[in-house]
Amino acid sequence: MQAGRTDINDLIKEILENRGIPRNVKSTLEESIEMINCMETDEEKISCIISILDDASVDPNLTSFARTQIWNVVSLLEEMKK
Repeated sequence: MQAGRTDINDLIKEILENRGIPRNVKSTLEESIEMINCMETDEEKISCIISILDDASVDPNLTSFARTQIWNVVSLLEEMKK
């Protein structure tokens, strides 16, 4: 997951820079970045981050652009899982 980790971190950080992201979603995204570096196995990391991002994507205050960005990250993670 080393090469993918950087890509995912960059994508999540890009989402965090979006001013339309609610604070609770930002904290969720920051938590997912921390988890990439803390968990033991790649499969465990990916599954946990997908779950976190999936929960964040249903926030009613999220803009459609930000939601789409989150879904793109989830899609990349699911591809890495295969």
